[in-house]
Amino acid sequence: MIPGSKDIAKAAIRLALSSTREDEKTLKSRYSQKDIHVAAVDFGGEFLSSVMRIVECCVVASKREGIIGETHQEEGSVAGAAREAISQISSKAIGLNVGGKIGIARFGEHLAIAIFFGIGLLHLNEVAIGLGHRVI
Repeated sequence: MIPGSKDIAKAAIRLALSSTREDEKTLKSRYSQKDIHVAAVDFGGEFLSSVMRIVECCVVASKREGIIGETHQEEGSVAGAAREAISQISSKAIGLNVGGKIGIARFGEHLAIAIFFGIGLLHLNEVAIGLGHRVI
């Protein structure tokens, strides 16, 4: 079976929810056997000041892991998917601290970015997942 957009979104979400580097490595190995390229990145900070840093991390990690090349179309697709994922949780996160993990997955023309957010102040946290998909 050839993976489609739903499968790539699942891969990105699973990576974003992985709790350890060992889990990430296991998932990367499993997905590489299916020719699905993946990456994961941790992030944290005050939400508004972190938005551009999160988008930049997505682009840099995607290039570093060979998920995308150096073209504007690929970089723009990653940035757009990341912005979409961020926009889905922005109303909950404005003015608060966020931290979590980004999962990126690509197979062929399908690219998905899932961002798992812990949102809050001190120990009063909310959790959310934002998901963006683009076709390259």
